[in-house]
Amino acid sequence: MTNATQDLILGLDCGTGGARALIATVAGDVLAIVDSPYPTHYPHAGWATQSPDAWWRAACEAVRGAIAEASIDPARIAAICADGTSSTLVSLDADLTPVSDAILWMDNRASPQAHRIEHTGHPALRRSRAGVSAETALPKIMWLKDNAPEAYSATRWFVEMTDYMALCLSGTLTLGQNHTINRWFYNPRAGGWPVDFLDAIGLAGITERFPKDMPALGDPIGPITAQAAAQMGLSPKTLVVAGGTDAYVAMVGLNTLRPGETALITGTSHLVLPVVAEDVEIEGLFGPHPDCVSQGAFVMEGGQVSSGGILRWWHDLLHEGDNGYEEMLAQAEAAPPGANGLVVLDFWQGNRNPFTDYDLQGAIWGLTLKHGRADITRALMESVALGTANILGRLQARGLEVKTMTLAGGVLRSPFWAQMHADATGVTLRIPDVGEATAFGAAITAAVGAGLYPSLEQAADAMVRIRSEIHPDPARHAQLSSQMELYLETHAALRPLMHRQAARSRASPAAH
Repeated sequence: MTNATQDLILGLDCGTGGARALIATVAGDVLAIVDSPYPTHYPHAGWATQSPDAWWRAACEAVRGAIAEASIDPARIAAICADGTSSTLVSLDADLTPVSDAILWMDNRASPQAHRIEHTGHPALRRSRAGVSAETALPKIMWLKDNAPEAYSATRWFVEMTDYMALCLSGTLTLGQNHTINRWFYNPRAGGWPVDFLDAIGLAGITERFPKDMPALGDPIGPITAQAAAQMGLSPKTLVVAGGTDAYVAMVGLNTLRPGETALITGTSHLVLPVVAEDVEIEGLFGPHPDCVSQGAFVMEGGQVSSGGILRWWHDLLHEGDNGYEEMLAQAEAAPPGANGLVVLDFWQGNRNPFTDYDLQGAIWGLTLKHGRADITRALMESVALGTANILGRLQARGLEVKTMTLAGGVLRSPFWAQMHADATGVTLRIPDVGEATAFGAAITAAVGAGLYPSLEQAADAMVRIRSEIHPDPARHAQLSSQMELYLETHAALRPLMHRQAARSRASPAAH
C-alpha cells in the first residue's frame, strides 16, 4: 500500500517504434506523455530485430522527460508498470544479459517451425485453430534451436520484452501470465504448461528455461532498484508492477474488460480484441484466452501484422523524416472511394488473422498510367480497413455480432482513416478521452498493483472516459463491402504464387 503522498502512477509503453512514458493521477487525468524512439533492424527479408539496450535507454529518457514535463516530485509516483510488444523474444544468459538482439514480434523467419507445430495436431492447439503464428515465442525458440545452436545453448532464460523491462526495473526475473496465456500456450485452468505438447514439438525440457515467477497482470513485483531509480529519476520507493502484451494492456486503458466489449488497437499493427463469457472457438481467430486480462472472462484475438506500418513504409518512400503525413492523408481523402480501381492486400509481413499465413506478401494491382500517389495512399488505407472488416466477418459468422469497438492508437490521429474503419466494418467506434490507451492502461494497471484500486475493472471504470462516437456511413459501407469481394478474390488468386515466392526467398535469401 502506498502512502498519502504517492498519488500518481506511471505507465511505460514499449512499442515497436519506441518507449512512451505517461504520468497520470489516480482520477485518470494525464499530466505528461513523452516518447523516445529506438530503431528496428531488418537483416534479412522477413526478419526484424531490436536491441534490448536501446529499449532501456529510450525508456529512461522517456520517463525522465515525462517527470520534467509534468513538473512533479518523482516521490509522488506510487508505481510503474511496463508493457511490451507481443512475442518479442529475448534470450538471456546465466548472468541475465541478452545473448543477442531480440527477435521482434513481426519477424516471420520461424514460419517453417510454426507449420511443424501446427502439423502435430496436438489438443493444446485448440486456441490456435487459425494456425500457429510464426510471430509467437515457441516457433522462434525452435528456430534458434534449429538454426543458431550456439545462441540457443548460451540461453539460460527465454522471456519477452515486458519481462526484460520488469527485470531492468526491479532486478527480479519474471515471465508474465498475460503473454504466456495468449502467446505461449500456458493455461492456468489446465495445469499450466502443456508439457506433452512441448515434448511433441521438439522442445522437451524447455520449461526449465522459463522463469518460475509468473505474475498476473497488475500483480506487484517489488520495489525499483536503486540503479534503475537513479537512471530514470524516480524515487527508490516506487513499486514495479507486472505488465503484459501491449494490446492487452490497452484493453485496460479502454475499459473493454467485460463480455460484449471489443477493443480495436491500432498502430504499426492492428488488433481486434473481443471479450466473451464462454469458452468458444472461432475459425480464423486466436483464443479463447482465459483469465489473461479479466479473471473469469475470455479474450478472442484477431490481428493484422502490417497496418500503420504499411502507411509508414509508403510515407518513408515519399518523404524525408516525419514531413508530409498531413499532405499525404489530405490527398488520399480527396481521391475517390475505391482508389480509381486499385486493389491492395495488406500482407507486407504476412497475415496473422484470419488466414494465419506468413508466406503471404503485400500486393497492389489495377495500376495504370492515370494513377497517382493519392490513389495508392487511399488504396493502402482501404486495404487495412478491409483487413479489420475481414476479421470481424469471422466473428459475425460465428454469431458474435460486434456493434461497437473502442478505438485506440494511431488511427485516432486521422479522422478520415477512423471513419474509413467504421465504414468498412459497419461498426460504431467509441473514442476515449485518452487515445494513448496502452501507456494509459499500463498506468491504470500500476494503480491496481499499488493498491489504489481493488481490481482492473474498478480502476478502469473510475479512470477511463469516452469522448465521442464515429458512426458508419451506410453508402460507404456498401461500397467497401463490394471492395471486400475483390480483396478476398485477390487473396485466393495470389496465394499460390506468394507461397512459391516465399519458398524461393527461403531457399536463397541473398538473391531475393
